[in-house]
Amino acid sequence: MDQDSERARFVDAHWAALVQRVKMVMPIVDELRSGGMMEWEPNCKIRAANTNQEKMRELYEVLHSGGDKVKSAFYSQLEKHESCLFRALDKYKKWIQREYEYVTEYNSLPGEYVLLSERYTQPLIIMRHREKGEREEEMCSVGESFQQLLISRNNVDKDSSILDALFCVDNKGISPCSVILQGNSGNGKSFTAQKSMLDWASGNLHREEFDCLFHLKCKELNHISGEQSLAELLSHNSNLTSDQISQILQKSPEKILILIDGFDEFRFSHSDTSNMPKLSHVSEKAPPEASLKALLRGHILSESFLLVTTRSTATKTLGSLLKHPQRFTEIIGFSEKEVEEYFQRFFQNEELFRKAFECVKANETLITACSIPVICWIICTVMRERFSDGADVTSGLETTTSIYVDFVSTLLEHHCQGLSQPVPILLRSLGQLAERGMLEKQVLFEEKSMHETLSNPAGSPFLCKFLFKRRICQETMFSFMHLSFQEFFTALYFISLAERDFLDKLTERFHSQTQSYLALYLDEKYGCPEPHFLPVIQFLCGLSHKEVSSSLEETLNLSVHSFVRAQLEEWILHVSASRDYNFLPFILHCLYELHEKEFVQKAMEAWQELDMSWDPLSRMDCWALLYCLDCCPLFRSLKLNFGAEELKMLQPVLCRTPELELTVQNFSDTDVADLLSALGEGKRLRELRLNSSCLSDESVQQVLNALHKQKNVGGLQIAVKSISADTAHVITDFLQTKARWEEISLRTDDAESLCSSLRLFSFEGKLVLNVVKWCSGLQNEPSLSEIILKCPHSKASSINIKSFLQSFHSVNCITDESADFDRQVNALLSQLPSVSGLSAINLSVPVLTETWASRILFLVESCPRLAVIRVDAIFLLEEGIKILQRSHTRPACVMRVDGFVLVYHTFCISKFTCICFLCNRGAIS
Repeated sequence: MDQDSERARFVDAHWAALVQRVKMVMPIVDELRSGGMMEWEPNCKIRAANTNQEKMRELYEVLHSGGDKVKSAFYSQLEKHESCLFRALDKYKKWIQREYEYVTEYNSLPGEYVLLSERYTQPLIIMRHREKGEREEEMCSVGESFQQLLISRNNVDKDSSILDALFCVDNKGISPCSVILQGNSGNGKSFTAQKSMLDWASGNLHREEFDCLFHLKCKELNHISGEQSLAELLSHNSNLTSDQISQILQKSPEKILILIDGFDEFRFSHSDTSNMPKLSHVSEKAPPEASLKALLRGHILSESFLLVTTRSTATKTLGSLLKHPQRFTEIIGFSEKEVEEYFQRFFQNEELFRKAFECVKANETLITACSIPVICWIICTVMRERFSDGADVTSGLETTTSIYVDFVSTLLEHHCQGLSQPVPILLRSLGQLAERGMLEKQVLFEEKSMHETLSNPAGSPFLCKFLFKRRICQETMFSFMHLSFQEFFTALYFISLAERDFLDKLTERFHSQTQSYLALYLDEKYGCPEPHFLPVIQFLCGLSHKEVSSSLEETLNLSVHSFVRAQLEEWILHVSASRDYNFLPFILHCLYELHEKEFVQKAMEAWQELDMSWDPLSRMDCWALLYCLDCCPLFRSLKLNFGAEELKMLQPVLCRTPELELTVQNFSDTDVADLLSALGEGKRLRELRLNSSCLSDESVQQVLNALHKQKNVGGLQIAVKSISADTAHVITDFLQTKARWEEISLRTDDAESLCSSLRLFSFEGKLVLNVVKWCSGLQNEPSLSEIILKCPHSKASSINIKSFLQSFHSVNCITDESADFDRQVNALLSQLPSVSGLSAINLSVPVLTETWASRILFLVESCPRLAVIRVDAIFLLEEGIKILQRSHTRPACVMRVDGFVLVYHTFCISKFTCICFLCNRGAIS
């Protein structure tokens, strides 16, 4: 950007402030006129204006029409004629840009910093108090449902700056002069304040109300002793002198915005404040508490704007001090979209960002916890370190518990000032509160009950405080940040107990009331844990991980006793020995959190076969499974149900497992290569189901070719794009191979396909071909909806599948009233006698007519080895039945007809009837 453009941008960005403060308007106009930058007519208009502000507005018309060159000349004249005011404001903004462009992270070494733009992601903000039910819903939701809740609550457009949104006019036409920005610890309140200052200094605000912004940090005010004026307090976070600040504040207070950051961190005195001086001027000296209260109440700078950030524990106090009109807003954190944006900014590397984000996205607990921005930072920092140490980027995080431990340590070190009790006692008290909530299945706690376990609940950074309307009063309640933190603190409490107390707690939770009674008689120590208590057990396993327990002792002064791990391992071995598949996914997650290879091997010995095929595995389930099987490389048999996205992740395990039964969801052509690699050669493939897929003929052929390389194949079920003549050719080629298989099933939703389903399977030592046409949409019932043929395996080559499917399709493309119908049906049925060894035929037709009865007799007569022929019809006409009853053809062929018999002369339909014939003896039943 050249000098003229840069100066023009400055003029545009700060014009509102210049209008209010420039006094030497006419000397500047005269210089512009003499320099050829202004015509006579606008010069006259400017001179005619009554005030300096009106003169400046007329002057802007000239600057706007003249472009960057004229604005640059105006800039030069400002430096000459308004040097003091101009330079002070300009230098202040440049100082803000320089100081606020960078951030120092919690783990930064001396001299280290990162750009704010590499960390700041605009959080979701709500501009109202939430109802009690909304709080409970958010607390108990995880994963996708939690994400949808956050998105639905957000009120701030991502395209606008925070300040533009917070101070906009509401639906009642009111613009606030004071805004409360509430947020939990680590939710990004201070980052948001820093970003707002930087936006103003860089000219990125759309609003013109604010000529100047000042930043007041309450944490720093705690360290100021003696008496100071408001101007002096503001100078602590500025390069301006208190005199310059005082001049700016007095010049146009209605154009000033003061950011007061961390109100909850300010330590108010408990002495009588009635003796404090009543301040009315920015230069009056007083204790910092008096100056802050005077500013908040509007006794000083009553026309200025205030933005105050605070934790929820101090919101009620702040609201009682703050001048009106007020607006309440709250940072509710990140949705998945903001988490993804944060990870991308952090890593600045597409491959690392994508793999790190996908790892966290797969973990419902972590992606939910990532709504708290500081947890995003912890996870990214940990993963970056692992990547730089050469760890496999697909191996994910060590454990979920380790992230929660890091979070607790971070808040205690950086978000707690002047704790009234030692950390272990605080954590134990929080744990007792958390356990009480788990037992009573509650996530919101009444204020009056809090003091039973916590001496100062408002002083804890892990609790949130809410105000609700209750009839004609206000109700105050507390909660943990999310249910998962309540579960974590319950686990922390358990590890602080003595051995006997810990065992009693664990036994209580491992038995329902009924199971406890049974345990007395059966002498069983463990039963099935209460479902809502399972996450606590998982956190206990994570806390028992050697590295996590070491970190816990080092940072929080908490020890994990050996009996904790011993009891958890005993329970895991008990469940493994019972081979209760209902608990298998949970056991794998517990083993993943424990992260102890030797014990994983011991626990997995009981599971000769892992059956996890009943429900699709989540990505986190796959992480846990992958870790456990990496510890047991000689595992023999797997039955799994997972999505195609997890196929590549599980590929190493699948490759080395000799016996597989797989169900893969959402499978597509692009996943075929990964599947073939996973299958390898020489496996016992008991079942392979490729669901919700839409495979091409080429992909089907590739999958079938892979079956040749296996020892044996139980069944193959594939959803395909269409069953066409090419598909028939692929199947025909496969039947001519010597591959060992039990079933091949293709299905499609394509209405134009030759059929809807094509199955080949073994039954009673014979090959069965099953072809089905489904009724789709508004189409008529198929004229021949299903046909089944059975013949010896060795005679499979005598079936011309392509011709057979084409004829089947032709029959179902027309109705039985069509003139061409008989010819198409005859063309289809005439192919059946050529099938060598054909022993059974099943037909499904809408109505058994005389014509269909004749066709059935034709098949009986023309197929010499036919032993059974079955007809399923919706309706059976009497004339059709009579033809079959009179038939005397082959005694070895049994005929079975099912359907509703229509009796025309009584105008009624009889009940469902099964009629069985021996073809030379007439009806038997």
